[in-house]
Amino acid sequence: MGMLTWENGQYLLDGQPYRIISGAIHYFRVVPEYWEDRLLKLKACGFNTVETYIAWNVHEPQEGEFNFSGMADVASFIELAGKLGLHVIVRPSPFICAEWEFGGLPGWLLGYGEIRLRCSDPLYLSKVDPYYDELIPQLVPLLSSHGGPILAVQVENEYGSYGNDHAYLEYLREGLVRRGVDVLLFTSDGPTDEMLLGGTLDDVHATVNFGSRVEESFRKYREYRTEEPLMVMEFWNGWFDHWMEDHHVRDAADVAEVLDEMLEKGASMNMYMFHGGTNFGFYSGANHIHAYEPTTTSYDYDAPLTEWGDKTEKYEAVRRVLSKHGFAPGCAFPESVTKAAYGKVALSEMAGLFTEPNLQHLSEPIKSVCIQPMEKYGQSYGFIMYSTFIQGPRHGQQLHIQEVRDRAQVFLDGRPLGVVERWNSKPLNITVPADGARLDILVENMGRINYGPLIRDPKGITEGVRIDNQFLYDWTIRTLPLEPEKLSSLSYTPVTQEGQALQEEPPMPERDDAGLPGFYRGCFEVEEIGDTFLRFDGWTKGVAWINGFNLGRYWKAGPQKALYIPGPLLRKGENELVLFELHGRPECCVAELSDQPDLGQTAAVDEAVLNFVQDGEDK
Repeated sequence: MGMLTWENGQYLLDGQPYRIISGAIHYFRVVPEYWEDRLLKLKACGFNTVETYIAWNVHEPQEGEFNFSGMADVASFIELAGKLGLHVIVRPSPFICAEWEFGGLPGWLLGYGEIRLRCSDPLYLSKVDPYYDELIPQLVPLLSSHGGPILAVQVENEYGSYGNDHAYLEYLREGLVRRGVDVLLFTSDGPTDEMLLGGTLDDVHATVNFGSRVEESFRKYREYRTEEPLMVMEFWNGWFDHWMEDHHVRDAADVAEVLDEMLEKGASMNMYMFHGGTNFGFYSGANHIHAYEPTTTSYDYDAPLTEWGDKTEKYEAVRRVLSKHGFAPGCAFPESVTKAAYGKVALSEMAGLFTEPNLQHLSEPIKSVCIQPMEKYGQSYGFIMYSTFIQGPRHGQQLHIQEVRDRAQVFLDGRPLGVVERWNSKPLNITVPADGARLDILVENMGRINYGPLIRDPKGITEGVRIDNQFLYDWTIRTLPLEPEKLSSLSYTPVTQEGQALQEEPPMPERDDAGLPGFYRGCFEVEEIGDTFLRFDGWTKGVAWINGFNLGRYWKAGPQKALYIPGPLLRKGENELVLFELHGRPECCVAELSDQPDLGQTAAVDEAVLNFVQDGEDK
């Protein structure tokens, strides 16, 4: 499809002047059945290129075990883009940020306690190399030098926002070249002295990322690169959401105005995001600027194309600007996907987490003198439970969970004692009877930090548990990644009208199901398949599965009020919905499948947010 080069401040495609008009779509945030729909909608808006990150943790979820199928089939996504007449920009750096769990790094790296991330640490590089040995050979046949659609490949991602190890950048660059990547290589960083100094290589094309302040940003870039083409590798046209805050929006007219200014200056650009998609499963990341802030399951990003693939006012505003600058729609806009309301689903069966034999089916117990984070047990995602027996009597003391990552529910003799959260870590009052008590602590990994100096983010309890100043030892630990094959082994019992599960055998002595974690299952019939939205009104916090597929986290803390369910995850006939509710059943044990999304209360993205990277804080 042509070789991309540059000279005299201009891109050339097979020797002819060319401008890149790209939009970001992440294959790992969209079900494969909808890849073509989203790509055609990109083309219909006037874009000629699609950009995607490549997420290491998606492709090597366990060390040495690689996955390039289904939603992880990146080669098929790139091939499809080429067949549809789109060029492709690929960003396969080991670290991608992207508000993705651990910035795309696999959690198992943290099992090596001494490892140093994103630098020339030999241990770290020894983990990158086998991954690249699997990944890069799949990309080489798709390079434009081989007749494929890939025009350019990124070396690392916003590295100047993290470090200045140029030997590390050079190692990655050489690794790409050695494995056969012979198209244009580039870096991308915020337009500040610090970031351009730390994140670039003299002989590698440099691009910049920003959301506004076009003149100022390009002026700073030109202080470092006087001859290279102007390329905004990330033009932030919206923003992402954290739990416990409003849904971010950015005015369409503002986006169009900045885009117009950018194009008037002759720049090429990649719109981040054109279509955000969804953080399915446990893959939503987190930020930590002043406090830990976990990202929602939705990655709608207030992009021109919604999370569910519908066009917006912003889409039309962008299309008009692109047409003004000579980038006409390349095809007709595909018909919108049908939305379906399947009504209320009675979650009529329940499997208590603490109820025999569910915990035994979900996890094998591990004995340990000390508390350890989940990565030490080969676990990357989900939950982990720490249990011990406390001798009594103890009166009016305080239970401290030292360095919880990220949210702990504490139970004493099977009853909720309280919640300890990373962003609001306070001790719990505890009294233990003379004959002692069992302590269970269920900890949720709500997403590893994906940007900045705190990305080293092991999960579980990283220091220890103590009563006043006395540390507790002798623990039984259960890893709970909640993989589909494990969930299929749960023993469900019917839920009574009052919501309590009927037990063939009585529950553990002095244990009450009220407020305890449990799995709630219900079935519903589908005649005509369409996209739908799972509303979780009345439920508190947990994780949802549809037909064994992990949809992601829900939480009444908002702003997200419903989880998007793409139609291809459904099947004609009977479908199964499971909620792992962390705080006990609601009054009415039902969920609703609606044809209307709900992203909650909105708040405008302000100028400061759009320039976090430039201010050295956050993307």
